[in-house]
Amino acid sequence: MYLSRFLSIHALWVTVSSVMQPYPLVWGHYDVCKTQIYTEEGKVWDYMACQPESTDMTKYLKVKLDPPDITCGDPPETFCAMGNPYMCNNECDASTPELAHPPELMFDFEGRHPSTFWQSATWKEYPKPLQVNITLSWSKTIELTDNIVITFESGRPDQMILEKSLDYGRTWQPYQYYATDCLDAFHMDPKSVKDLSQHTVLEIICTEEYSTGYMTNSKIIHFEIKDRFAFFAGPWLRNMASLYGQLDTTKKLRDFFTVTDLRIRLLRPAVGEIFVDELHLARYFYAISDIKVHGRCKCNLHATVCVYDNSKLTCECEHNTTGPDCGKCKKNYQGRPWSPGSYLPIPKGTANTCIPSISSIGNCECFGHSNRCSYIDLLNTVICVSCKHNTRGQHCELCRLGYFRNASAQLDDENVCIECYCNPLGSVHDRCNGSGFCECKTGTTGPKCDECLPGNSWHYGCQPNVCDNELLHCQNGGTCHNNVRCLCPAAYTGILCEKLRCEEAGSCGSDSGQGAAPRGSPALLLLTALLGTASPLVF
Repeated sequence: MYLSRFLSIHALWVTVSSVMQPYPLVWGHYDVCKTQIYTEEGKVWDYMACQPESTDMTKYLKVKLDPPDITCGDPPETFCAMGNPYMCNNECDASTPELAHPPELMFDFEGRHPSTFWQSATWKEYPKPLQVNITLSWSKTIELTDNIVITFESGRPDQMILEKSLDYGRTWQPYQYYATDCLDAFHMDPKSVKDLSQHTVLEIICTEEYSTGYMTNSKIIHFEIKDRFAFFAGPWLRNMASLYGQLDTTKKLRDFFTVTDLRIRLLRPAVGEIFVDELHLARYFYAISDIKVHGRCKCNLHATVCVYDNSKLTCECEHNTTGPDCGKCKKNYQGRPWSPGSYLPIPKGTANTCIPSISSIGNCECFGHSNRCSYIDLLNTVICVSCKHNTRGQHCELCRLGYFRNASAQLDDENVCIECYCNPLGSVHDRCNGSGFCECKTGTTGPKCDECLPGNSWHYGCQPNVCDNELLHCQNGGTCHNNVRCLCPAAYTGILCEKLRCEEAGSCGSDSGQGAAPRGSPALLLLTALLGTASPLVF
């Protein structure tokens, strides 16, 4: 009887444990780079793909705030409690340790009460925006393995963007947008990760999930890494072979989870109401108690150890590879082009070791982007054939059109060319210059041609303003709608409501009660000239 009761309790515990831990704590067995095996020739080395263990990467980062003087306490100031926004007797003072809230408190041990946290200055300069950039840098390429979690001690911001960089902060791409109203803040329809699929997993979305609510968990914001993994590995992440296969064969998917830097852009603090309470601006600020980033050093499946020395992370490379990311073959081990290790076949993968050089490569130097060369008799020269990694040129030393040179990468780095990402509606074409700046259409500006110059508004690209309530006024009682057209009273028509509608019908008489149509103003004539040269507007 006791045995059967014990077995029942054990079965119940196993069931509960499986529910409480939906994701496996350890993925795969890529923790050994080589092992000795016995063959007919004796003991030999058997090489396999390997990678460092996933860990808390906040131990190795450097944090930078912009503006640098945005932290509260210098000079000392009071702020309001989160629970009672009208109890404004809390103090922040950088000169007193017990009252200071420096940036390093976002990454300290969170086991104490009350929680320690970084805090910004209050919104005392309203209506000037209260905006903060928090940049996390590793000076090393890392691969994210778990959700990014940000815990706020203030209300979660009304507007925020999480961004990533693959070139040590030189260029940035959005990871995810957060807002209480995505359509109003970023002109994007609200979505959640649950709305994505295998085919749309790389889509950049705006979510409203983490910007509303005042429950216990309403302090936390997530960037869901594991939910995206689950599209390939299943809801319990048990089919890791499928995920590893996708990471092996789809570079864009692998790059999506790879970063050198992260940037948290806080654009608008939690307001909670429609209007800002200008009499109690000490209510509005940002405060973060914890940031969690789990990942591993990117070593291209050629190392299990990543050392932190002199404030720098470096892979301890195996398989005769070298470099910070084990991204090239050692000298005298260039018998074949360098290649990253492969997760497949499960469970050991393929090491793709660098082998000793048999002969000199000669003039066929392709920086690892091709292993094929062709001799051009007419030019008496050797050129690389089928350049990979978005490169081109005689030695694969140039970038394909639509890409530009990653200045922080060596020529033999597979990430040497970065996609331009020119906005198709705002740019002349999809190519950019050597700095990543796109060629913009008239009225458009910004590195990626996704912003409008003054006097223009975004409507399927930047279009000249038809009206703006400043220089181009709608006439005869008309109202300006989104800068793209005038909404005219029933009796008037025209671009600026400058014509009588009866004129078009030829029914304007002396007894109609309507005088002659007003003459066009100089602003109207200028607008007509501009619209004559601009592309047609679509309403």
